[in-house]
Parts: sequence; structure tokens; C-alpha cells
Amino acid sequence: MERKLKSASGRIRVGLVEDDAPLRTIFSDWLKHAEGIEFVKAYPDAESAIKQVDECPCDVMLVDINLPGMNGIECVGRLKGEKPTMQFIMVTVYEDTDKIFDALASGASGYLLKQTTRANLLAAIRDVVEGGSPMTSNIARKVVQSFQSRRSSESSEALLSPREQEILNLLSKGYLYKEIAIKLGIAEPTVNSFIRRIYEKLHVHSRTQAVAMYLKQKTSPESNR
Repeated sequence: MERKLKSASGRIRVGLVEDDAPLRTIFSDWLKHAEGIEFVKAYPDAESAIKQVDECPCDVMLVDINLPGMNGIECVGRLKGEKPTMQFIMVTVYEDTDKIFDALASGASGYLLKQTTRANLLAAIRDVVEGGSPMTSNIARKVVQSFQSRRSSESSEALLSPREQEILNLLSKGYLYKEIAIKLGIAEPTVNSFIRRIYEKLHVHSRTQAVAMYLKQKTSPESNR
């Protein structure tokens, strides 16, 4: 379901938290010249974003993880608690499972790598507002594979529906949302909704902090002996 935007212009208001000055300039320029997007403000650190969020309200916040002082995951946790309708997309260089699940647990709805293209970044912003959970394909596969690896130990209540399992399987094979929609004969927004439910089951009903701990134990040197 599409979220109601608060901007009088009807455009998506977007903020950015990024400490790298050159990259902050690049992303800011992308957002300033994007159709349907109102660029609100760029912050060099989490503390500034938290302090000024009421003065500069936005619908979507792009957040780096490795920030000076408070990190991006903590920043999202703080802001999500204060602004529950705000959507967060992590834009980072980190691909490790712990960071992914900690970000989801903190309240992020999307996870992109910094080498993403302008087109993909803008598409992700629009996607998250429409109820999707945009993720770089290899990040999505990590989430999917970790979910599949522990499904057998979950209770029946936590298992996915047949359609969700079908989409999960295609996603794990690297299919794009559009390709999944075509293969299954359904609309792309419907795929977004299914994927959002999959991620919600993963980090809400299945308690992501517990999942992250499980994955840490599973990938630790001791567990591989």
C-alpha cells in the first residue's frame, strides 16, 4: 500500500546522512535533480540528523553505516522510534550478514551498496514509499539464504506461504522483482508486497536480533570446527 506523503507538493521528501563529503555531494546532486523528489538536507553525522529532523521532516532517509560518533544503525533505531512512519534505506559498503540484520532490526526497510547507480537509488526511494523493501540483489540473496538455512528449525507459524516460498526461491536465484512478476504472472507491486512480508516475517516475527546472534554463531570459527 502506498504511503501518504506529507509534502504539500506531493513529492517524496528525502534526507541523507553521509560523512564522506565527496559522496555526500554526489548523492545530494542526484536527489536535487530527481523528478518527484524533494531533497531536504544532507547531514555529516547521525547526531545532526537526530537533532534537526523535526526542523527538516522527510519521508525517506538514506543512511550510511560507518559514521563518526553514533553509527548509522543506531541512528536509524533512534529516528525510527521518534518517527515511525519515516522509511530508512541503508547505503553502505558493508555486505556482511551481521550488519544487514542489525540494520533491519533497527528499522531499516532497504539496504543498498554504495556502488549502486543513480537510477537504482531513485528507484529504491520510490519503491520503499510504495511499501517495498529495496535491496541490492546480492544483499537480498544473503537474507534469503540465511532464512532458508534455518527454516527447518522454525515453528510452523513462522513458515512462509507457498507463494512467499516460490518468490523466495526465485529471489535466491538472483531474479529481479520485474522478472519474478513476469515469471509468476503477477504485478510488480504485488511482488514488492510479498517481499516486504517475507522481510517482516524475518525480522519481526522471527526477532532479528535472535537471527543475527544465530548467524554470528553459525559463521564463527568455533562453529566451523
